[in-house]
Amino acid sequence: MIRVDAYSQIQNLYNVSKPAGNRGSAAAAATPDFKDRLNISGQGKDLQVAKQAVAQSPDIREDRVAALKAAYQSGSYNISANAVADKILENYEL
Repeated sequence: MIRVDAYSQIQNLYNVSKPAGNRGSAAAAATPDFKDRLNISGQGKDLQVAKQAVAQSPDIREDRVAALKAAYQSGSYNISANAVADKILENYEL
């Protein structure tokens, strides 16, 4: 159930945001005195560019995968258990 006082507050805000010539008049409502406008900040534009760049980049770095796969298949891929343990501890800050 909608609260009437909340609706009134919203309606008041809507009326305040209209230009003075458009309040309450049917004839004024028929003539578009203002247009909706959207302004995006520089930070918002930068964020959009970054999102597009991430969306266009591949999820998998094929060159790294190919090098690791070749090393593994040739038997030359060797990693120390201590290095793995250090990275796990570093990741969890234990």
